[in-house]
Amino acid sequence: MATSATPQAAPQAPPVRRGSALKIIIIAFVALLLLIAIGGAAYYFLILRQAPKAATTGTVAAVPQAPPVFFAIDPFTVNLQSDDGERYLHIGLTLKLTDPKTADQLKEHMPEIRSRILLLLSNKHPADLATPEGKTALIKEIQTQIALPFSAGGPSNNVEEVLFTDFVVQ
Repeated sequence: MATSATPQAAPQAPPVRRGSALKIIIIAFVALLLLIAIGGAAYYFLILRQAPKAATTGTVAAVPQAPPVFFAIDPFTVNLQSDDGERYLHIGLTLKLTDPKTADQLKEHMPEIRSRILLLLSNKHPADLATPEGKTALIKEIQTQIALPFSAGGPSNNVEEVLFTDFVVQ
């Protein structure tokens, strides 16, 4: 058998080209950017789009509040201070309260509340009540009278708003 004198070289792996490594890095970078974009879009559509409008405008979303408590007071009919004959005022009131506990407290002291309001109303002139400003001032005065404590050092009454249900001046 004949042997050749030249030794056979072992097969070599093809040389790694610099361009293929660069392609792998670019593909990985693009894939990473794509994942970030998909995550951002998902966050926007799933989280931010479902948030209340108040939260997206920068204000804090309101916590759901309990329904308001309304407390109706029987209507009042009082004589007004008038120089041109007898004039009277017929007025109906409803109070908007902060909690049901205040309604119970007002029921217990209703005679005192009615007395305070009657004294306030009977000292009014018809001209004082003819304008919207006069009616607004009357609301504030009634609210102040009702908010006064019933006993010295007692808690004030939490009346959020006074609402007219009837208002007739004759």
